[in-house]
Amino acid sequence: MPKKANSTSFAETLTQLEALTARLESSETSLEQSLQDFEQGVQLIRQAQQALQEAEQKVQLLLEKDGKPVTTPFHDEDEHEQDTSE
Repeated sequence: MPKKANSTSFAETLTQLEALTARLESSETSLEQSLQDFEQGVQLIRQAQQALQEAEQKVQLLLEKDGKPVTTPFHDEDEHEQDTSE
């Protein structure tokens, strides 16, 4: 699925959300501006959720083998060696 020309990266979306949050927390922002910022924030959250869902789907596809999920233990070899030596 090709990306839209005006789409932003996940990191950029988070940066925009942080800026909106700071503005919303400011007591100097008018009610009208706060509502606009809130609406924009909701749109950015939806974009971020979509990006996370797409990333999760890609990871699942990469972890599947012959159509079945592949599970592997999640531990560090060095950590495991330290645990057995104690």
